[in-house]
Amino acid sequence: MPLDLMTLSLVSQPVSMEEGVKILERDHYRCQYCGLDGLGSFDNALAMSVDFVVPRARKGKKDPQNLVACCRACNMIKGRKVYSNFDDAKAYVLHAREELRKTWDERVKAAAEKAAAPARSPASAARAARA
Repeated sequence: MPLDLMTLSLVSQPVSMEEGVKILERDHYRCQYCGLDGLGSFDNALAMSVDFVVPRARKGKKDPQNLVACCRACNMIKGRKVYSNFDDAKAYVLHAREELRKTWDERVKAAAEKAAAPARSPASAARAARA
């Protein structure tokens, strides 16, 4: 077993390919956090992984009850945080995804407005600043 350098404790081994496929099949290749259908497209299939609900770094066991199918985005959002149960982890991930979506929407809107604004020459920008 590998050693977690942060806690100096032993960490469960990663999930093998065979174990991961069993978890994905059990969960019908669907992210248990956001519901992404891993069978919906090739790109979705590439995004699928297996998550330790209680992370290995926090002494989570490689037990089917502690493993869920999830997309890489949800896996990254959840990170190494520990939750009292799966429902709390899911609520956190869904809330964080929504906050990220709002930020992304605002940035896309600002970029689109900036791109749509008429281009000014440096001389016309200087004149507008003096006015």
